[in-house]
Amino acid sequence: MLDRRLIQNFDWVLLILLIIIAGVSILNLYSATYPIRDIGGAQIFKKQIYWFLIGFVIFFLMTTFNYYLLERMAFPAYFFSVILLVIVLLVGKVSSGSQRWLILGPISFQPSELTKIAMVMVLAKFFSERGGASEYRLRDLWQPFLLILFPFALILKEPDLGTALFIALLSASMVLVAKVHWKSLLIFFGTCLSFAPFVWLGLKDYQRARIMTFINPDMDPLGAGYHINQSKIAIGSGFLWGKGYLQGTQTRLHFLPEQHTDFAFSVLAEEWGLIGSVVLLFLYLFLILWGLNIARSSKDRFGSMMAVGIVAIVFWQVVINVGMVTGLLPVVGIPLLLFSYGGSSVVTSMAALGLLMNISIRRFMFQQAQILSR
Repeated sequence: MLDRRLIQNFDWVLLILLIIIAGVSILNLYSATYPIRDIGGAQIFKKQIYWFLIGFVIFFLMTTFNYYLLERMAFPAYFFSVILLVIVLLVGKVSSGSQRWLILGPISFQPSELTKIAMVMVLAKFFSERGGASEYRLRDLWQPFLLILFPFALILKEPDLGTALFIALLSASMVLVAKVHWKSLLIFFGTCLSFAPFVWLGLKDYQRARIMTFINPDMDPLGAGYHINQSKIAIGSGFLWGKGYLQGTQTRLHFLPEQHTDFAFSVLAEEWGLIGSVVLLFLYLFLILWGLNIARSSKDRFGSMMAVGIVAIVFWQVVINVGMVTGLLPVVGIPLLLFSYGGSSVVTSMAALGLLMNISIRRFMFQQAQILSR
């Protein structure tokens, strides 16, 4: 039977934020697929609506149990995600030179998306079991380092440099919040820099081209630099108020590549201008700050670290994607959370945000229990 307190303490602010972002996303996707409606655009639009409906169902399901149960499931979930990544490398679907997808009948999904939640769970468990230690040193972090290394290496092997780096940034965010001694941080970053030349030599040719294009977009304006140049033209041409809904020329004439996936933000910026872009970014900022407030007031360390990890997922997807389409970061193929087209991304994001809602609801139930016990 559903606990009445779950409804009383429901986080309506979080839900309303997600509904608004999802609504803007659907409107933007309709515009992005409008020029190709006769060649599959309508199908893309319909599929994304279905994915959002499934995502919201999963979102609400994630609030029906006590999130503390996930602490016992953290390592099984982590190992399951690693096994899926191995299976992808063995029998996964190859697309555009990368092997990232598993096919289950009519459904295809990216296991690397599930790995994000698994990493949040396992790192939250690790740091919660060790309590609020004053500061961690490198010798204390060899276990989480190994936990991060395995999925990072497997995703990099696909190859998917963007998602591998995302896993590293997500994990680093949780480690930093757990408090690491500043000397250990200096040693760690110094070691990473010393390995930079070897990492460069290990990159694929197209990955090197993306980095070089980031440094000098005009080096190959019709090749590697085409995506980012067209994206900046679309964003800049929106000016303050934009060209109007369904009026973006870069989008209508299909100069903007991947306009319904990686460059969905560019479509919004062209049609709604600086004002529309700032409004969307403000919604994400509000979501991030609200999530941090949930983490701060969580009833236990596991819940707090889980909330931090989920907020890190939101933060890094927004920062990387917006930085990517504006030319501030290299193009690495990271979608904008709940905005870019993609079933795996939408469902995984809604599941993670459902867990954030779960933590938010039960922090109030815990506070009420404390008051009644006095």
